Amino acid sequence: MTKTILVADDDDILRMLICDTLEDLGHDIEEAVDGGEAYEKLAAGGYDAAVVDYMMPKKTGLEVIEALSGDIKEKTTIIMLTAKAQEQDRQAALDAGARYFIAKPFSPVELEALVSDIL
Repeated sequence: MTKTILVADDDDILRMLICDTLEDLGHDIEEAVDGGEAYEKLAAGGYDAAVVDYMMPKKTGLEVIEALSGDIKEKTTIIMLTAKAQEQDRQAALDAGARYFIAKPFSPVELEALVSDIL
């Protein structure tokens, strides 16, 4: 079954890699280039999952997740993807509502396996 996933990352090359990886699984992918766009799209609903970078312009990934309603966080599996891999960063993301946390650099195979398992 095809799922809709938002990929939010301000790095064009990395965003393309993530999108290509998830499209290979047969999912519909939408993109956001900064935290402001990511928030607007996620708040509108309709996503099964979102891969959100921690450090983005306009809003950080953490600010995006914190600002989302509980209903959206229940319906959308949020994966935080970040170079900020210290334990306090991981805990802050999980406390805000992210369900999974992947540290950069990451393996596309790891992301593919995680998304396949959760969706």
